[in-house]
Amino acid sequence: MQREISAIIAGSTGLVGNELLHLLLGNGAMEKVYALTRTALPYRSKNLVQIVHPELRITEWEDTDPVPELGFICLGTTKKSAGSKAGLEAVDVELVKSVARSMLQLGVQHLVVISSLGATPYSPSFYLRCKAKMEQALSDMGFSHCIFVRPGPLTGERSESRQDEVLLQKGLELAQPLLVGPLSHLAPIPAEDVALTMLNLAMKALELPPTPAEIHSGNALRRHTADAQHTQA
Repeated sequence: MQREISAIIAGSTGLVGNELLHLLLGNGAMEKVYALTRTALPYRSKNLVQIVHPELRITEWEDTDPVPELGFICLGTTKKSAGSKAGLEAVDVELVKSVARSMLQLGVQHLVVISSLGATPYSPSFYLRCKAKMEQALSDMGFSHCIFVRPGPLTGERSESRQDEVLLQKGLELAQPLLVGPLSHLAPIPAEDVALTMLNLAMKALELPPTPAEIHSGNALRRHTADAQHTQA
């Protein structure tokens, strides 16, 4: 008999986060799914507990509540949405760090975070440097597993459309036959596939000894997606 576990997710209104929340709620092994959110979600489930705070803080916790072993962070913005580089860093680095610390304090041992293809502290892109800074900070926090998925362009329906992203998706779809060799990492990937892979990696981590930070990106992420789909089937 499979033991029951609990999970907490931040960013469940985003493209990947929304898909992941539904996967968690549909997973028979989940005793509780805590959704850390700025506003109440329009979902009802006996397993769902909403933690609503405008700054994504956890200010109250009942000692009788099951401790979440798994944590998922699907937070992120763009410079255009944030309004400035400082605004981007406030979300993609500082907010993610704050949420991760809160999850660690609750008892989360296995953390899976969505990042971005190309994240590196040496990137000319401020956005990608922020993602790398975030990854390093979370890796140093002491989770048993800290897993980063770095998808390229995502496909799926956002609640709030990002016009620049839509144009990029269309351009890459047209160019798909040309995305071979190193360029194949840029092929768009469905958000639902990324979500399924994040859940699959977290479930596997429950059975593994502690390891340094893991990174799954590009074609490697695509292979994990195929494995996750096979496992689900």
